[in-house]
Amino acid sequence: MFIDQVHIHIKAGDGGAGCMSFRREAYVPKGGPDGGDGGHGGNVILEADASISSLIDYRFKHHFKAARGIHGKGSRMHGADGDDLILKVPLGTVVYEYNDEKDSRGEMLADLIHDGEQVIAAKGGQGGRGNIHFVTSTRRAPSFAELGEPAEERWVELEMKLMADAALVGMPSVGKSSLIARMSAARPKIAEYPFTTLVPNLGMVRSEDHSFVVADIPGLIEGAADGKGLGHEFLRHIERTALIMHVLDASGSYEGRDPIQDYEQINTELSRYSEDLARRPQIIVINKIDIPEARDQVQRISDYLQDIALSAVGGNEYDPRLEIPLVFAVSAITGEGMDALIAATAQEVHKLRESAREAYNKYAMYDKVWEHRRAQRDNAFTVTNLGGKVFQVEGKAVERMVIQTEWENEEAIAYLQHRLERMGVEKALIQAGARTGDEIRIVGRSFAFESGLLEDDDEGTDVFNVEDHDNDYEA
Repeated sequence: MFIDQVHIHIKAGDGGAGCMSFRREAYVPKGGPDGGDGGHGGNVILEADASISSLIDYRFKHHFKAARGIHGKGSRMHGADGDDLILKVPLGTVVYEYNDEKDSRGEMLADLIHDGEQVIAAKGGQGGRGNIHFVTSTRRAPSFAELGEPAEERWVELEMKLMADAALVGMPSVGKSSLIARMSAARPKIAEYPFTTLVPNLGMVRSEDHSFVVADIPGLIEGAADGKGLGHEFLRHIERTALIMHVLDASGSYEGRDPIQDYEQINTELSRYSEDLARRPQIIVINKIDIPEARDQVQRISDYLQDIALSAVGGNEYDPRLEIPLVFAVSAITGEGMDALIAATAQEVHKLRESAREAYNKYAMYDKVWEHRRAQRDNAFTVTNLGGKVFQVEGKAVERMVIQTEWENEEAIAYLQHRLERMGVEKALIQAGARTGDEIRIVGRSFAFESGLLEDDDEGTDVFNVEDHDNDYEA
C-alpha cells in the first residue's frame, strides 16, 4: 500500500536523576561526595532509508517512545544513557512540527533526501548531575543533586515526496501508465478509463551510459492546484523532479479533448500550485501517434509550442518556459519514437542533476540548520508582565533548571537562585518592571522576588525568596 502522509506522536527518553551520596568506608569517617550522574534519555531520530518506499509502517502505529536514562548511584556510578529510537522513513520525506489540536502544520524540521541522513526530531532529557559536581571551596559537602530532565515530546507530520528524476504529467487517460511500462520494468494498472492510476508509480529507465527514475503521476484535472481531484496529493510528488515529461494525447481521447488546451490547462495548474514548479524544464511527449488521425495533430502542436516560445523572446528574465521545448511524437503501444525520447530524457536529467549536485555541495550544511535553531531556542528566555505584580519567565534552559531542582532541599534551591542570577534572569525581571515582593512564575513554581539590584547598581543579593511562595500555582 502506498502511504505518503502520516502524523505520529514521538517522545524521547527522560533523563535519569543524579545521586546524592557520600563515600562510606571503614576508617574513612568523613568521605567526600560520590554521587553519580543520571544517564541521558534516548533521542527519537528519523533516518532516511533507500530500501523503504512508503510510510505504511506508521499507518496504524502512531505513538513512539525512546528509552529513559538510568538514575545515578553512589560510588560515582553513573547511570546508563537510554537507547536512541531510530525511525526509518523513505527518501524524500519532509518532517514538520504538527499541532494535533489545531490540525495545523508548523515549522519544517528536516528534508531527508539522502540515504542515511538523520534528524533528531525529539531530544532526550539530560541526566541530572550527582552531588560530586557541586563541590566548591565553601561548599565541601553538597547534600543535593539534580533530578533528570523531562524529554521533548511532540506530534510531527511526515510527508513523502517521490525522489524521481522525471515525472510523467498530463490529463487523465493520455497514456502515462503505458509510457512508463514501455520505458521501464514498472507494471502499473492500464485501462481505457480515466483515473486508472490512483497512486504514483516509479520505474527505472536505462539509456546507454545514463539511467534515471521516472514517476507516473496520476492524471491532473482543472482545479488540481486547489486540491480538486486529490490535486495536492499528486502535485507534491512532482516538486523534487528535475524534469517534467508533459504528455499530450494527440488523439483527443474518447472525450475529444484538444491537446493544446490540455497543455495550457496543466501548465496553469502547475503555476497555481508553485511558480517554481511551473518553471521546471519540460519535454513534450505527443502520445498515441499509432492512431491515424492523431498524426495530423503532431505538426499543429509543434508549431504552437514554437510560436509561443518565439513570441516571448526579448524578456529580461530567463524562463525555461520561453525556450523552444524538446518535442517527441511517440506511441507507447508500438514503441515508435521511444528510443529517441528515452535517450534525450536521460541526457537532460544527467545535465540537470549535475547542476543540482553542485548547488547542494555549496550548501551542504543545510542539515545543521534545525540543530542550530534548537540550540538558540533552548538558551533564550522571555519575561512577561502578567499584571497585578505577577511576572512569567519562560525559556527551555530556565525551565530545565527549575524542573531539575529538588524542592525539599534548601541547599538545592539556593544553588538554583545562584544559577538564575548568573544567567541574567534578575536583570531581565528588573528591566520588565519587577520589584521586591512581586510574584515570579516559572514552569509551575511561584517565587517572591527579592533583588539587591537598584537601577544604578551592578551587584545584587538573592534573586528569589522561595520560602514565602513554595506552592505550585495553577497554570
